[in-house]
Amino acid sequence: MSLSRRSFLASTALLAGAAALPRFSWAQGAPAPVAGGVLTAHLSSEQRILNPALRASTGVYVITSKIIESLVDLGPDGAPTPVLATRWEAAADGKSVTFTLREGVKWHDGKPFTSADVQYSAMELWKKHLNYGTQLQRYLEAVDTPDATTAIFRYSRTMPLPLLLRALADLGYVVPRHLFEGTNVLENPANTAPIGTGPFKFVEYQRGQYIVAERNPEYWRKGEPYLDRVVWRFITDKSAASAALETGQVQISAYTQLALSDIERLAKDSRFEVSSRGNEANSFNNTVEFNHRRKELADVRVRRAIAHAVDVDFFVENFLYGRGKRATGFIPSISQAFYPGGAFPYPFDTKKAEALLDEAGYPRQKGGERFSLRLLPILNGEDVPQFATFLQQSLAEVGIKVEIVQLDVAGALSAIYKDWNFDLATGWHQYRGDPAVSTTVWFRSGSPKGAPWTNQFGWESAEVDTLIDDAAAEIDPVKRKALYAQLVDVINEELPVWFATERQFVSVTNKVVQNHHNIPRWPSSDWHDTWIAK
Repeated sequence: MSLSRRSFLASTALLAGAAALPRFSWAQGAPAPVAGGVLTAHLSSEQRILNPALRASTGVYVITSKIIESLVDLGPDGAPTPVLATRWEAAADGKSVTFTLREGVKWHDGKPFTSADVQYSAMELWKKHLNYGTQLQRYLEAVDTPDATTAIFRYSRTMPLPLLLRALADLGYVVPRHLFEGTNVLENPANTAPIGTGPFKFVEYQRGQYIVAERNPEYWRKGEPYLDRVVWRFITDKSAASAALETGQVQISAYTQLALSDIERLAKDSRFEVSSRGNEANSFNNTVEFNHRRKELADVRVRRAIAHAVDVDFFVENFLYGRGKRATGFIPSISQAFYPGGAFPYPFDTKKAEALLDEAGYPRQKGGERFSLRLLPILNGEDVPQFATFLQQSLAEVGIKVEIVQLDVAGALSAIYKDWNFDLATGWHQYRGDPAVSTTVWFRSGSPKGAPWTNQFGWESAEVDTLIDDAAAEIDPVKRKALYAQLVDVINEELPVWFATERQFVSVTNKVVQNHHNIPRWPSSDWHDTWIAK
């Protein structure tokens, strides 16, 4: 089905860890949901793939989670809640988990959803290709399917049930086996024209312009979704995106995609809610990634010098409008189940940075320069190029010349994680409630080449690999937290990747949108109960 430009423009003009997470509630007597209407969301960039079983990214989730569903999601209290799986039970030895699947669910092409789809997605996509899944499912040996509604995950090492369930909320999206089996999964047409079981069905993708999905009339949640259609508009110019919100052409911009100055301005506009509510499960960091194949960066003293040379507090206050703080490590303070506390390991100290560079054997040469580096920013946020420039200026003060190489998001991901053609990289990392879900993959060796946001840095530590595996397999929560505290100490000492800031995403939402941000990963959820006030 194709949507004409006139129809598209008309549709967009219809409207001018669980304990650590808050509970959401809606007041009694709130208006009843109203069916119909179009919700138009702003996107600042596109990643050229719409398959969340291959690419774990908010840029994918914010679209395709409405079309393709996961086994579980997070409920209002942050605890796992059923989606395609209705029940689960772990074996006493922690090495298998049995999922009972929802009956009567159909793919958008009419085929039945079965355990065979779960088995195929887990073994062929999550385990082999999904950027975070390849490490998380490293010890997944098989998925048994004794019948159409039962999937038994079998592991060679213990898999704690809380970890698996939390991971599946982000990394448990299921795709139809009958469309992928026997094909090159990385080039399958369904990666850009997805077919799922979700509340909305894919309609059209116009590159650089928009994506459209419409209501699934056979959705298993009877009477839902309420919206007729969801439209995602690609608006790369941040001023234009803010104007689209203010004129009603767009109703929501999530994941801090607007200019921070506009976010501050719109926060004073009574038509909008500007908040981090509904983003608690996705805190994030500004990161600096080092290519350890470069001899200067293979020396830990140089990496430490770079961290000491950057005044993170100044950057947060003056560039981020105070929305964030310096990170003490790769586990954020919002993660009460795992945060070990501790001091900032690399305070701003240019004299210390200079001394470390001298000690490493890189004195200033004639003209004051020590050496030069190429920096690739992954442009998934307004502040990323700003942080790149701030790094460039900060490192120049200690004698390191930095050349910034500008590529689009897809080009940067390929250059960094596939071609290893970089010295420094900077972008965003997301913490998804448990270090094993999307964080420790930055440190553990063995990820397939090309997997975005994984350890492609030429750095390897047997001690770290063992700590990561042991922590992920530990069932006792006290022992597990202690292992991660030990891992934080090692990573802060070795600094293979620097987590510079700790932040929360901000969404700007027109108040005509109802039932929004009512779970802690709402922008990446399915929006089945969201509606538009008339």
